[in-house]
Amino acid sequence: MNKRIAARRSAGRVLGVLVVAACAAGDADNLQDEGPAPRSTGSVEGASGLPPVTDPMILAPVEATREGPADVVNGKALNIPPGALPGVPDVAAIVRGASEGSSQAAGILLAAGDIATCSSPGDEATASLLDANAGFIAALGDLTYPDGSTREFAECFHPSWGRHKSRMYPTPGNHEYHQRGAAPYFAYFGVRAGRPGEGYYSYNIGAWHLIVLNSYSSTSTTSPQMGWLRRDLAANRMKCTLAYFHRPRFSSGRHRSSTSAQRFWQALYDAGADVILSAHDHHYERFAPQTPTGVLDNERGIQQWVVGTGGAGFSELGAVEPNSEVRNNTTHGLLKLTLKPASYDWEFVPIAGGTFTDAGTRTCH
Repeated sequence: MNKRIAARRSAGRVLGVLVVAACAAGDADNLQDEGPAPRSTGSVEGASGLPPVTDPMILAPVEATREGPADVVNGKALNIPPGALPGVPDVAAIVRGASEGSSQAAGILLAAGDIATCSSPGDEATASLLDANAGFIAALGDLTYPDGSTREFAECFHPSWGRHKSRMYPTPGNHEYHQRGAAPYFAYFGVRAGRPGEGYYSYNIGAWHLIVLNSYSSTSTTSPQMGWLRRDLAANRMKCTLAYFHRPRFSSGRHRSSTSAQRFWQALYDAGADVILSAHDHHYERFAPQTPTGVLDNERGIQQWVVGTGGAGFSELGAVEPNSEVRNNTTHGLLKLTLKPASYDWEFVPIAGGTFTDAGTRTCH
């Protein structure tokens, strides 16, 4: 057996037992993270406009409210005694003590998808970038291969990216759904992944509203997910909006552009969203701002990235889609977004030895 695989399996074996037990008990939220404590920049707050909270547990998708005690986040009372959950901060105390002005600070979001296999070192190389960079993490789906199983999460994902789970906000990919209902994914992440069977939620970083959607839950006009998205967007009061989900609306990669994401795009475009992140195709690609139908729109268009560079093997590029500005399928790495009060900077950060990069800045609508 490959020594690297053996080491990862040894590191993940105990976690695998815990995840299996949690699945059986229907309670994965009691799992404890291993590895270093989270390092975050910026702040997170519930959609209610409550004071910013540093890296809270996500209790969405629910509509938030200003009503109720100070220890309400995203519309639900936490009711968690300080120290009751190892490694989880006393969120209520953070809410009460947070500075209102901190919502004007810049926050860092690190993003990639298509991540871990036990037979490839790519995810360990990108996890080293997480070690070196503070910020919140958008895990863009297809987190472990080939089947998103409990064993793969324990033995392949957890020893690398999993050590940063406490600052990670994931969305599921198609490989997670190789398991019925993506059950191991929801068990591994617990409340951080939204409600099991739904997998969509929202949170704020500084002046930004971030919306996490599920490419593999119905997007029909009358679906619960689309109803929730419309309500969430209507309640949003933030200057800038970013959404992410696994399957891209636009891609020059092997899977090509997907019309299944168009309803997401239309709702987000109508609400004035600024940025969308996806993965699925194993390459990096940046598009100019455009409409849901792919028309260049520098005034109101959404800028989209494909960031399938988390560690899995690369896929080929095909014919270049309109409005595609940059493409690369030879370098693993992370998209680093600096979310400012009215603008954002982007930078592709390559793994050690990589030379490809991409950087720029744009203002919010």
